[in-house]
Amino acid sequence: MSLSSRPKIELHLHLEGAAPPAFIRGLAKEKNADIGRIFDERGHYAYNGFPEFLRVYEAATSVLTTPEDYARLTRAVLAECAEHGVIYAETFVSPDFCGGRDVAAWREYLHAMQEAAAEAERADGIILRGIVTCIRHFGPEKARETARCAAETAGDWIVGFGIGGDEMAGKPGDFAWSFDMAREAGLRLTAHAGEWGGAQSVRDTLDDLRVERIGHGVQAIDDLALVDRLAEDGVVLEVCPGSNIALGVYPRWRDHPIHRLRERGVKVTVSTDDPPFFHTTMSHEYDMLAEVFDWDDGVFEDIERTSAEAAFCDKDTREALLKRLAGR
Repeated sequence: MSLSSRPKIELHLHLEGAAPPAFIRGLAKEKNADIGRIFDERGHYAYNGFPEFLRVYEAATSVLTTPEDYARLTRAVLAECAEHGVIYAETFVSPDFCGGRDVAAWREYLHAMQEAAAEAERADGIILRGIVTCIRHFGPEKARETARCAAETAGDWIVGFGIGGDEMAGKPGDFAWSFDMAREAGLRLTAHAGEWGGAQSVRDTLDDLRVERIGHGVQAIDDLALVDRLAEDGVVLEVCPGSNIALGVYPRWRDHPIHRLRERGVKVTVSTDDPPFFHTTMSHEYDMLAEVFDWDDGVFEDIERTSAEAAFCDKDTREALLKRLAGR
């Protein structure tokens, strides 16, 4: 079986960040919104470095203003995912962008996304679940409002809670209240850490937020005691190699630590993060991992099984995914 056609599971995907540039350009044209500055001459997203990436991301998101916009976005993103063999994805969604953290408005956006996801599941067999995500650089108070939205809508589709944004803004402990609320609502927990903040940010996130998955987490490699802790505690890393290369966390694929982390016993998974921003797909991630680290079918089967077991979905969905992976 070719790498592109392998059934894949993606656990770290930002819904707005996965918006095809043509989709955002078309929506901007419909709304007479002038955001042409965020695209280059080829029509791709244009930015230089992580801070500017965040600004371009938020500018692109600014044209997504209604529940129907998010329904259309969900359909477009899932069509792209399905083309690359993704059978299950968890996407980060934020009430910050969907209704301004108002619970009633958030429910309308959520309903639209769920309906679109159900359509995609019927059409392409791809399953989507949502992880409500607060935005770190928006501050702890807004994160509390986001956590309330998450707690009010926790259930079969909203399965987790996390935090993204600028990792250098504040400390993990500043957001403990929000994570405690989400935990009490029965949501599973993940958090971005160790992409920019070093190994210590991973350690602080584990200690202060008590998450079971870490988004990125790759800079843990600089603290082998921490790496061993991740392995011993079974903490799963949502690794996005192409994203890390594109943003300059590591200069080249061969310098990326995913292989070393896995060899030391850490549970790693593979995702695309914000694929059109980083000119990647799940097929491309697989191709590069096979080429650079000589990963074979056995390694990819282990990655896919780890991803299914780490997914925040219910038991029946997980068992169905494992059967699909086994049947290929």
